[in-house]
Amino acid sequence: MRDHGGNIDGAMARHGGRADEWIDLSTGINRIPYPLPDLPPEAWTALPTRAATEALIAAARAAYGTTAAILPVAGAQAAIQMIPRLGPPGRARVLGPTYNEHAGSLAAAGWQVTEVADLEALGDADLAVVVNPNNPDGRRHKPEVLLDIAGRVGRLVVDESFADPAPDLSLAAESGRPGLFVLRSFGKFYGLAGLRLGFVLGAEAEIALLSEMAGPWPVAGPAIEIGRAALSDRDWTGTTIARLRAETERLDRLAVRAGWTVAGGCELFRLYDTGNAAAAQDMLARHRIWSRIFPYSDRWLRLGLPGSEAEWARLDEAMT
Repeated sequence: MRDHGGNIDGAMARHGGRADEWIDLSTGINRIPYPLPDLPPEAWTALPTRAATEALIAAARAAYGTTAAILPVAGAQAAIQMIPRLGPPGRARVLGPTYNEHAGSLAAAGWQVTEVADLEALGDADLAVVVNPNNPDGRRHKPEVLLDIAGRVGRLVVDESFADPAPDLSLAAESGRPGLFVLRSFGKFYGLAGLRLGFVLGAEAEIALLSEMAGPWPVAGPAIEIGRAALSDRDWTGTTIARLRAETERLDRLAVRAGWTVAGGCELFRLYDTGNAAAAQDMLARHRIWSRIFPYSDRWLRLGLPGSEAEWARLDEAMT
């Protein structure tokens, strides 16, 4: 399994403690989740209906501001694994460093994968991947720039898993163009990663091919009902975006006080140059706070946002 955040069992094996003693800030998952609605019994007992799935798709179209075809899937990860198998493998370029499942899934499907450092180097790839905003450094790319890239590559995958708080970055409205796929994660912004829900936006013919690959029931009934309710709740969305923006500034202040430098991030996570990432992670772990470090940098540490004042207080103490 490739390196990921959320490996709290690994943190416990290394540093001790029980799961309920740890604050997991190693992911970019909102720790104040959308409140779960009451679900009808048939969400659990019956196979998902086409009508329920279409209601979810309609809610996603409205939330993301698009008329494109949409396929609900079991998290954006499912789409990352399916898209490389839509056609014969060729030359793939991934703008990095970024979420490692993109390159890993392409390589597993037989693609010749190259990680590049800037957009221009995506060149005339048969398939190109851009994460916007990027994980872990939060780099952002204007939609018009990405549309230009889309016109020069065979297929362009734009992973917008962290874009909910920054709708101005989204290419969702343009995702009906052939060869352009936009991925959206539900679990991160709405704080319900265990639901395993995400969306692929694209041209109708290509989404139809992905739908055949995904099978008849790619998303569970409870995920359909909860997703539809959450995506339709604009008041919760607006309040949450405002809170996240304020709290990123709060977290940055703690980091600067600790002697770290802000290296990037977005509204759901922050990236810091700590000087010694392993030592910083160990320091936080002694307070039962788990963070994310990366194999390609011995200086970078990523932190999600705490979810309560008690968690903020523990982080404050750990970083003092």
